[in-house]
Amino acid sequence: MAMVQAKKCRDCGETKPAAEFWKRKASADGLSLYCRACFGIRNSASYRDKRAAEGKSARPYRRLRDTPDGMKYCPQCDETKPIAEFGKNRARSTGLTNYCRPCHSRVSDEAKRRLYGSQRSYLLQLRYGLTEAQVDEMIAGQGGICVLCLRDPAVHVDHDHSTGAVRSILCFRCNGGLGQFDDNPRRLYEAADYLEKRTWYVRLLRLELGTAQITSSALRAWREETYPGFANRRRAEILLREGLTSRGQLRLRCGLDAADVDDLQAIQQDVCAICVDGPAEHVDHCHETLAVRGLLCGGCNTGMGQLRDDPAVLRRAIDYVLGLLVREVPDGSGGTRLSFTEPDVDPATVPQGGWERHRLADAAFRKEERDREGVRDSWIADPVEV
Repeated sequence: MAMVQAKKCRDCGETKPAAEFWKRKASADGLSLYCRACFGIRNSASYRDKRAAEGKSARPYRRLRDTPDGMKYCPQCDETKPIAEFGKNRARSTGLTNYCRPCHSRVSDEAKRRLYGSQRSYLLQLRYGLTEAQVDEMIAGQGGICVLCLRDPAVHVDHDHSTGAVRSILCFRCNGGLGQFDDNPRRLYEAADYLEKRTWYVRLLRLELGTAQITSSALRAWREETYPGFANRRRAEILLREGLTSRGQLRLRCGLDAADVDDLQAIQQDVCAICVDGPAEHVDHCHETLAVRGLLCGGCNTGMGQLRDDPAVLRRAIDYVLGLLVREVPDGSGGTRLSFTEPDVDPATVPQGGWERHRLADAAFRKEERDREGVRDSWIADPVEV
């Protein structure tokens, strides 16, 4: 059968190219009885008759083909806009969202409030499978306090990134600090010992510098001994290379210059003083005394700051990631309650602003427990420098 090149539409009476007609197997020529434009009008009329019978209304019919190239119609705001104003949606044949960006955001927010109650509840269920009420109940069970630092309000849901299991509600800083340490108990343990000068790093400094105190004079002496006859020239080359970069300004903050930092990197063999995995690229110092403690990788340096440079918080974090810190205990009335301090205290009985004495008691307990683990080696004990 010869292919039809053109056909007359029964509705509009116009003769149009075959491409203007849909396929129809029941027709002798294999084309529909009506052109695409008239077919759309017929379908639209049928759909609107059904809506009217249900007591509902519908927008006026509008052919999509009427949209100019490079433009798209948004049925929400009833405007034709450039396609750049529409988001991406791989699930649709056009690759774009139905609505323009402002309308899409508004419709999404309305849907989340209608189905989940709020944006927060939607995100909680999406990420953790918890409702807003369940999270509020967890916060109340903790006495409203972060279970790690016992300082700031509990606001962030924390979960195990390996299993996806929700653990507790933490403050922003503690939640971020755990992430910087990759929830690794060993790194947290080394970080706590690093702050208390119990780690291998102190021995390294004593062997190389003769002291655990990092100063420009100690590093200069090490430089002159390590590079005899070339120390001053080497230092000048380093300072010239660094110029007025951030490393070159370290003397103003910590009493070290770029050459001193370069020497400390050499002593540490360019590895982090805590994890020994990352590069020694950040100068870590005590924010109260400005004394330099060592060079750390980005994760350990940031994690220590977020966990407040507090050995007690770091040791609590070790128990926390091991699942030993937060536990349920009998509440005396047949139920259970949470316990996460030593000595134990019922979180519900602690008034707002009343956690400080419990935090200090817990810190003292953990320090004594760490001291009981063993007698310090002779190369660690130094009351003057510690």
